[in-house]
Amino acid sequence: MIGRRAGTNRVGMRRDDSLLTRFVDSVFYFFRLAEFEILFVLFMLITYIIFKDLTSRPEYNRILVEKPGGSDIWPF
Repeated sequence: MIGRRAGTNRVGMRRDDSLLTRFVDSVFYFFRLAEFEILFVLFMLITYIIFKDLTSRPEYNRILVEKPGGSDIWPF
């Protein structure tokens, strides 16, 4: 009932809004709908980039490489 008085249609957008306003509103609606998934994918992407950057440096990469001549915990 309130939507009819305000001049909105079923989706909640006004008919006299500009195309840009409707586009921005739909983007924000999509973000609210899929907020957790978007943030999870961004978190995994940032984690991958940081880990890849750390392991590409020689001083950090020595942790992951078998040390020659030393006693090794893992037999392979």
